[in-house]
Amino acid sequence: MSNAARTAGIAAAILAPCAATASSTYQELLTRPRPTPDQHIAYGKDALQVGDLYLPKGNGAHPVVVLIHGGCWLAELPGRELMDPMIEPLRARGFAIWNIEYRRIGHDGGGYPGTFLDTANAIDKLRTLAPRFHLDLAHVVTVGHSAGGHLAIWAAARSRIAKSSALYKSDPLPIHGAVSLSGILDLEAYRRSGPDACGGPPTIDGLIGQRSDPCADTSPARLVPSGVRQVIFSGDLDHIVPAPFGHAYAKKARAAGDRVDDIEIKGAGHFEMVDPKSDAWPIIEAAIVAAAK
Repeated sequence: MSNAARTAGIAAAILAPCAATASSTYQELLTRPRPTPDQHIAYGKDALQVGDLYLPKGNGAHPVVVLIHGGCWLAELPGRELMDPMIEPLRARGFAIWNIEYRRIGHDGGGYPGTFLDTANAIDKLRTLAPRFHLDLAHVVTVGHSAGGHLAIWAAARSRIAKSSALYKSDPLPIHGAVSLSGILDLEAYRRSGPDACGGPPTIDGLIGQRSDPCADTSPARLVPSGVRQVIFSGDLDHIVPAPFGHAYAKKARAAGDRVDDIEIKGAGHFEMVDPKSDAWPIIEAAIVAAAK
C-alpha cells in the first residue's frame, strides 16, 4: 500500500463517526477559532521543536498544563492545533498552557528517539521559562490525547527509564499529575490487538524502532509505577482507542502502586475528549484541575 493510500485510510478511520451520540471529529475541531499565544517559543533548532505559551490573568505563580496532541504519532495528521479548543477554558481556570509540537513519524528525526526526546525537551524547557513567566513548576500537569496521551503518561514516568536508554535523562522535570484522554498506554497490547485506525503494527514499529525490547523505554505500561497521580479517561464509543485498553493499563498501574483514577465516559467517542462543547468536558476539566492540586 502506498503512503498516500495508507494515510487516506487512517484519516477515514479517524473521521468515521462511531455512534450518533459521539459526534465530535477533528475536522470540525480544526474549524474553530484559534487562540493567539502570548509567546511562540522554540525548545530546539528544528522548526517543529516549538511550543505555544498561553498565560492566565494575574501575577502569581501559575500552575502549568502541558498539552500534547495526538494524531497517531504521524506527520501526515494535524498537530498541536488539535488541542487549541481546550486552551481558553483551562486558561480561565488559572493555568498557564504550554501547547507543544514534536517531530513525528515521517518527519526528519521523528520516531525513536526523536519523538520522545522532543516531548522531554519541551517539558524540561519550562525550567528556563518559569522565572520570566511566573510558572509554578511544583504543579505541572501533562495532558495528552490519543498518541499524546501516551506521551503525557510516558513523560510522567521518565525517572523510570534505564540509564542505558537513549531516552534517559538524569534530572527530568518532575510531573505533578498526568491526564490521558483516550491514550494508547500499552504499546505492546495495542500493537497486538488494537484497531487499525492508526495504521496498525507498522505505526507502532515506526514509533519505537527496531531494537532489542523496544517497549522497555517507550511504553508507559512498562514504566509503572511512575509515582505520579494519573487520570485515565476512555470513551465507551471510542473506536480508535477502545476503553478496555485504558482499563487494562489502569489496573496494571494500580497493581504496581500508582494512584490512578480510571474513568469511562458514556456516550463519548475519541474526539469528545478534547472538545469543550461535549458532555464529556466538565468532568475532564475538573479532573485536570484536581490533578494540579
